[in-house]
Amino acid sequence: MTRTIDLVADLGEGFGPWRMGDDAALLDILTSANVACGFHAGDPRIMDQTVRGCAQRRVGIGAHPSFPDLQGFGRRDMGLTAEEVRTDVLYQFGALQAIAAFHGAKVTHLAPHGRLGNLVAVREDYADAVATAARRLDPELIVLAQDGRLAEAARAAGLRVGIVGIADRAYEDDGTLVRRTEPGAVIRDPEEIQRRTVRMVVDGVIESRNGVPIPVACDTVLVHGDTAGAVALAQRIRDGLEAAGVVIAPLADWLE
Repeated sequence: MTRTIDLVADLGEGFGPWRMGDDAALLDILTSANVACGFHAGDPRIMDQTVRGCAQRRVGIGAHPSFPDLQGFGRRDMGLTAEEVRTDVLYQFGALQAIAAFHGAKVTHLAPHGRLGNLVAVREDYADAVATAARRLDPELIVLAQDGRLAEAARAAGLRVGIVGIADRAYEDDGTLVRRTEPGAVIRDPEEIQRRTVRMVVDGVIESRNGVPIPVACDTVLVHGDTAGAVALAQRIRDGLEAAGVVIAPLADWLE
């Protein structure tokens, strides 16, 4: 049986004249994009440019909402209530959906960013807030998440869930990500990243930082667009997967 996988990166993460990563080059490799919606990065012009690029290349468009933490790039816990999380997600999704509609496209998935993305995996109130918002926004929406509370809440709400495997991040023995503040949290060796990604997709296994094999049934592989050499790395990952017989396609085209 042929394995199909989506290849996604976080894009549009600049602000004003400042840009992060080569989004245009990445869009020629990816099948989906998580687009920053203004709270941790992005602004109306960058969002418009990124969505236009996605629409031209038939790359799946995803909302990438975060805590309102522009200075901290969405990587700090803001101590928000679940109600604040819900309304912040709605606000950010609405902005991106308006731009997508202008370009004759739509937002097909939602992927919380940074610290919000970490917390929805373990906090039931945050997970329920995001899943409720997603369900009311669009019952056809796909929620991208790691295994955890958000995936459970989204499935309970009748939404499709795309499990994310992260190509360049180290995992703990319990399947959670190693905190970025710890040594070795981000893997730098392109050959090692390619090897781990192919094994994760083909065999459904990834090794923790302690060498423990962890079962992973991922639907999409996340490449960080702000990593040095991200374009070459994304191409290497795609080449490795295709050489292993994996079909690369947008998540919305095949996820049941």
